[in-house]
Amino acid sequence: MTLTLDAILRSAGIDPAETQAIRHAFVREHEDSGMPGVNANSTDEEILAYTREQSARPRIFPAMPPKRWIVFLPEGRDRARLWSVLENRGEVTNDGARRTFDLVATDHLADLAGRLVIGWRSPRAWRLNGPTAAAYPVLEIADAQPVPFPGFDWLVLDHSQLQAIMREHMYASWRTALASVVGIYLITDTHDGRQYVGKADGADSISQRWSAYATNGHGGNVELRNVDPNSFRYSILRVFDPATPTRVIDQAERHFKLALDTRTHGLNRN
Repeated sequence: MTLTLDAILRSAGIDPAETQAIRHAFVREHEDSGMPGVNANSTDEEILAYTREQSARPRIFPAMPPKRWIVFLPEGRDRARLWSVLENRGEVTNDGARRTFDLVATDHLADLAGRLVIGWRSPRAWRLNGPTAAAYPVLEIADAQPVPFPGFDWLVLDHSQLQAIMREHMYASWRTALASVVGIYLITDTHDGRQYVGKADGADSISQRWSAYATNGHGGNVELRNVDPNSFRYSILRVFDPATPTRVIDQAERHFKLALDTRTHGLNRN
């Protein structure tokens, strides 16, 4: 069974009947207006500005365009790669020849931007009604681009982000970095501000400890079993080389429990 754009749209809560699909062509200038076109090096701002300007002739562009515009960029004659899903907030200007629309990029299909490629059966057609485009086949969903690791000092994650980091390909470098160190970390219950100081030492890297939290929410810690992990925020207080003696890491853990008062007013029991 062929996967079509229809399934992708509906999984994102988009009704194809309320959309139109646009596949821009890479041209130096627009043939009916003489305006500068878009090319492979155009910025998102330039593509958005270009999309906002449309013909005022109804035979070229609908008089009442839908709320959602699914915008693609070309790949050869018969392929189109997703650029963005835009929300049409209405017409701003109309001089009888050109119309300008208030278009805003949305979060719909943002995780597939630049990755989703569909077949484009009508090479000469640059605009399609949503239901027509929805029947087009999905040819490719490319791997996501890797997300650069921000550094141990800048790492602040909620629980859903932690789960993504522990399983998604784009975060492979994060897992490698976290697997290379042991140390002291902090879990904050953002619901009430209570904190838990934990450690990764010996054979357990920070990646191994945090993988347990991503799996079950509590990582085997009694103090965290009755707390909703969806309110947790994870950060790192100090990292050590895996060869660091356990006593040094234990000393650092005691220091942070004392400094943050997590035994009396937090989630640490000892």
